[in-house]
Amino acid sequence: MLNDRPSALGGTYADPTSATARIQFRRALTLAAMTLVMPGSAQLVQGNRRVGRIAIRVWLTVLALAAVFVLFALMDRQFVFGLATNATLLTLGRWVLVALALGWISLIVDAWRLGRPRELARPHLAISTVLHGALVVGTAAVLFFAAHTVSVMNGFTDTVFASTTVSKPHDGRYNVLLMGTDSGQDRSGMRPDSINVASIDADTGKAVLIGLPRNLENVPFPKGSPLRKQFPNGFDCDGCYLNAVNTWANDHADLFTTKEPGIDATMGAVEEITGLKLNYYALVNMKGFSRLIDAVGGVEINVRERTAIGGIGSPIRGYIEAGEQQLSGDKALWYARSRVENDDWSRMGRQKCVMNAMVRQLNPQKVLMNMQDIANSSSAMLHTSIPRQDLNVFMDLALKTKSQPISSVSLVPPVIYTGNPDYDKVRRLVSDAVGSSQRNAELQKAALVTAKLPLIEAGGETQKKDPRKANRSADLNETC
Repeated sequence: MLNDRPSALGGTYADPTSATARIQFRRALTLAAMTLVMPGSAQLVQGNRRVGRIAIRVWLTVLALAAVFVLFALMDRQFVFGLATNATLLTLGRWVLVALALGWISLIVDAWRLGRPRELARPHLAISTVLHGALVVGTAAVLFFAAHTVSVMNGFTDTVFASTTVSKPHDGRYNVLLMGTDSGQDRSGMRPDSINVASIDADTGKAVLIGLPRNLENVPFPKGSPLRKQFPNGFDCDGCYLNAVNTWANDHADLFTTKEPGIDATMGAVEEITGLKLNYYALVNMKGFSRLIDAVGGVEINVRERTAIGGIGSPIRGYIEAGEQQLSGDKALWYARSRVENDDWSRMGRQKCVMNAMVRQLNPQKVLMNMQDIANSSSAMLHTSIPRQDLNVFMDLALKTKSQPISSVSLVPPVIYTGNPDYDKVRRLVSDAVGSSQRNAELQKAALVTAKLPLIEAGGETQKKDPRKANRSADLNETC
């Protein structure tokens, strides 16, 4: 042809202005698009048909499985979560994703070859090569990232949710003991600074958060507990508060037959205090919680009062000012634990604010894009008895809980005097709070309460607070 000229690769370059050159260029682009939309289609029409047929069958199988997955997700979300947390399926899925990535990349490279690059005009060859290269990089990035995410999730669940004991709901509710502690070489034993029970309706996800002061005295123990034999009238030794049960039991581990005497003893004490049968516990290292908040880009909180940073064994080094704030992990940790210029009751309320804010603001996009950092921080942060087999249940409940207001009952003065608690009254308050939550589970909608969590104290009544009141220590559930 008059418009063709020699190529450095041994063929001929077409003149880009000729009709033949434009047709060749469109063919190359079409083959690339076909491979992107349906891998193997380019080979089916232009290359090795056997390879094309295999690739298309694999692709259609993947699409069919994805459609079935979506259908099941709409019909039974808990079943899908079960598949997504199954160790065998996650391992298989990881290698399937790697294989798909390598196969798809090979098909894209072959589509570039089928486009006869030696016969393309120089500008068309450059565009085709860049386009195919971008498809290779994009496909590899997406599928290898997906494989890495699956691997991270599998490792995280293996590490954190290692328990194999499954607990069924009690009276239609899952009751989980939540404990927050600061670990460090300067601390003697492990005394939880934050002790709460999350009572969650197993069907609706409606939750009640029960806050227990760490300095509750004369803590009762259940029958059969070694602690009850040592303290038949309650935990009445010097400095023996609720948060010291863990340390005492660990220091006297020879009296127990369990692997975690401190946690088991604390769970038994909390069951006696609240009258609730606990299913699981989750122990959160507060420094790890700080790293988790940083991993998701901070947490937005309506700070109720100016709160000191530092001051616990060191000078105050700053303040978190009142108002809407985007808090980093370090500041959120200080907001949750500071008690320099206020007290334990105020701190309990702020801890609930931080927990509620994290529940509301975490979303699948944040989790997916920060999976590695979240897994690293969570592995260092969380120790729990929730087994991997129950992860699907709690993932489903978490989504239900997220869409509803969380009720709260706080066992603090003046309702409960921590120095000499009326535990019969405590159990009535808890029973009223849980009963109220069950009765209203079907009626309450998340949109009805967006700015204020209901406060359930003293018989389940919602109590109004005087905004002019100087001492706000008992006002634990004001807007966070």
